[in-house]
Amino acid sequence: MKRESASPLGYYTIGIAALFLAGFFLLVVFGAQSYRDTVAGQEANGAARAQLAYLAAAVKGYDAAGAVHLVEGENGQMLVLEDGESGYALRIYRLGDTLVEDYGAAGSPLLPEEANPIGKTARFALETPAAGLLRITTDAGSVLLRLRCGGAA
Repeated sequence: MKRESASPLGYYTIGIAALFLAGFFLLVVFGAQSYRDTVAGQEANGAARAQLAYLAAAVKGYDAAGAVHLVEGENGQMLVLEDGESGYALRIYRLGDTLVEDYGAAGSPLLPEEANPIGKTARFALETPAAGLLRITTDAGSVLLRLRCGGAA
């Protein structure tokens, strides 16, 4: 009985197919890792920008004559946005490492236990570089706003 030897061409074909399959799996793994890193960076950037966008929207929403005040409080700088003639104000300040907002009577003491968290930040600085301008700085960056009310007190 004659025994037929295996063709080296068959082994060569299987080896090439295995090489392409391994390359495909490596491409999928590296692509998934790259996508995961991209999404994580995008989410971090979005979260950072959301905090500044919220602060800018709050200031613009309350921006009226005599409504925007910068106050030095027991927790550092505080942004006080008065709500028209109602006598109430939105007070934004840093409590520990969290930026919080507190809505209450304009002259009343702060209620940190009832304050709503806005986001984590180790820095919250308010300044008026020129008349009619307000710069808000957090860990996420800085936003410069032109106040319609003519300036901050």
